[in-house]
Amino acid sequence: MEKRVVITGMGVVSSLGFTIDKFWENIINGKSGIKEITRFDTEDYPSKIGSEITDFHPEKYMDEKDAKRMGLFTQYAVAAALNALEDAGIKINDSNAEEIGVLIGSGIGGIEILEQQVIRLHERGPRRVSPFFIPMMISNMAPGQVSIYTGAKGPNSNAVTACASGTTAIGEAFEIIKRGDARVMISGGTEAGIATSAMAGFSSMRALSTRNEEPERASRPFERDRDGFVIGEGCGMVILEELDSALKRDAKIIAEVVGYGMSGDAYHITQPAPDGDGAARAMKMALQKAGSKPEDVGYINAHGTSTPLNDKYETMAVKSVFGDYAYKLAISSTKSMTGHLLGAAGGIETIITALALNQGILPPTINYENPDPECNLDYVPNKSRNVDNLEIAMTNSFGFGGQNACLVLKRFKQ
Repeated sequence: MEKRVVITGMGVVSSLGFTIDKFWENIINGKSGIKEITRFDTEDYPSKIGSEITDFHPEKYMDEKDAKRMGLFTQYAVAAALNALEDAGIKINDSNAEEIGVLIGSGIGGIEILEQQVIRLHERGPRRVSPFFIPMMISNMAPGQVSIYTGAKGPNSNAVTACASGTTAIGEAFEIIKRGDARVMISGGTEAGIATSAMAGFSSMRALSTRNEEPERASRPFERDRDGFVIGEGCGMVILEELDSALKRDAKIIAEVVGYGMSGDAYHITQPAPDGDGAARAMKMALQKAGSKPEDVGYINAHGTSTPLNDKYETMAVKSVFGDYAYKLAISSTKSMTGHLLGAAGGIETIITALALNQGILPPTINYENPDPECNLDYVPNKSRNVDNLEIAMTNSFGFGGQNACLVLKRFKQ
């Protein structure tokens, strides 16, 4: 019999809060974490806005000397992981360390470290490049450092599937527990992409919103006047635990993970496949593995980037999978509040989906003012919604390269 996997702890680092309670309060109240970027001078950038984290103090979570040898994305991961373990009531020691693993997604890793050290290389020569350059930059250092800081000695890996990285990581961690290779997995996504080169690259692609004069209203998924995504940063981490383990220690169970699907578009390096074909196949796989019918799903936390093609094709994908029931299905994009956290998006959005199930509250898609005829489903516009019978929910993540990942979560019932 396959092992059941539940979420017993969560941790978050976000422009909307560093505790789950504060983060969730802001989400259900439709608060935006998007503002003008202050980390560097944006005068020459078409997009000048993001969900920037300005008050994170790593020394609250880790040794200050260690923090200086980590990229920002790794600092976020360590902080969120420690908070998630505390939330789950798990202490790692010699008796359980080998049963607890780490799998974290990051799309671009320590890009700000790469920028700094390349500038140093060109200005001061190769001998002045930091010996910590490579281990600070590479994306697998997030799970590596989380393992070092927590003592988790089980399976340890890194998922890199662009904007699907966080969801891919949680899905693969779910499979690790199901097959018996770990009892607990610390998993999620982390990113610190508000850096000069990332902003320049996304701007050159014309992927970012340029609604600079009103940052909080710039991210408007599925809305007629959307003009691109708003870059974000942060980390979302969950503690996945084998059910018998959670019950044995009388753990708080937030939600159950029941399905994971993934697919490839085989189409284009940045554009989603026409009609959302790849996204639809990932959703179908997740539902099939969950043993759920489309009409069982009560809520989808959409990828919903606020870009013209993604929102159109994701809507088409939902219609393809759910048929006429799609028009009765509640869908929202919380990127309207958090911005797009790239590889961290799936971690944050899994937390939101789990809380929606646990609390019976659907978060809104804010800034939904003018409907798009091609996006004509129920996007929970502008205000959160209380529901009584939410049993199954889905969260979607789609990445450059046509990499798609989907999770199905269920309200826990023993």
